[in-house]
Amino acid sequence: MPLTRRHLLQTAAASGLVPLLPRRLIAETQLGTGRLLTVSDGNLVLPGDFVFDGMPEPELASILAALRIDRQRLTPECNVTLWQDGEQTVLFDVGAGPDFMQSAGALQGNLDAAGITPEQVTAVVFTHAHPDHIWGLLDDFDEPAFPEARYLMGRAEWDYWWDPATVESIGAERQLFALGARRRMEVIEDRIERFEDGDEILPGLAAILTPGHTPGHMSFELRQGQAAALVVGDAIGNDHVAFARPGWEANSDQDPELGAKTRVALMDRLVQEQMPVIGFHLSQGGMGHVERAEDGYRFVPL
Repeated sequence: MPLTRRHLLQTAAASGLVPLLPRRLIAETQLGTGRLLTVSDGNLVLPGDFVFDGMPEPELASILAALRIDRQRLTPECNVTLWQDGEQTVLFDVGAGPDFMQSAGALQGNLDAAGITPEQVTAVVFTHAHPDHIWGLLDDFDEPAFPEARYLMGRAEWDYWWDPATVESIGAERQLFALGARRRMEVIEDRIERFEDGDEILPGLAAILTPGHTPGHMSFELRQGQAAALVVGDAIGNDHVAFARPGWEANSDQDPELGAKTRVALMDRLVQEQMPVIGFHLSQGGMGHVERAEDGYRFVPL
């Protein structure tokens, strides 16, 4: 199924899908002596097949009905995680900006409403370089929207999108994703800090390679003493089938088989360690816990 911006917008219009109003601060908690919160970038408007195409329909229908999820339309939240500890103000991803989808791109206004200026952000850490995570990088003058920040991205993810061959190998339906990522990455080429799986990239923040959604997708363990949380980006892309059947391959992942293996491993770890999880597209602010449930798991929002 095509994944182009044009296709997504045309499908949304044909289905009568309308944007949801963005919310400002969605979820907030203390982690040690720091403040962990999510700020809304709005939401996406997607046809159901963007995620569900290829899944076993009878069982899928039962899961979606129990959770009251529409098979034909999805409006996932876009939750940008922000960490403040008195010395750092760290953003995980920068949202979609104004050019991807009408219902997204609200991060700057919602940060302002929360009393956080772009100049206060000390670091921007990228989970991956899909449009809704990196297209908000630039301001109206094509300059970095967070001028005082350090910019950090996993080496494998940077190299994948930076490689000129990616735009040819990614498939016609995702070429716009590659072109858009490269254009924004060129602006911060001389400022980017690349890191590897397992690196402590900032004080108390460790990188965890969680590939599948993209080749170099990164999650991050944030730890203060005995308190910890896991920022998973799109490695866990929703709180319905991704939890109920994490081993199912999702059409939204660039490598569906690897993405499923990554999700299963994350679920096991989150349950075993009872660690809070923050997901970019999880509901009610994207912050909560994972519990075992029947043949899978369930997401329990904060």
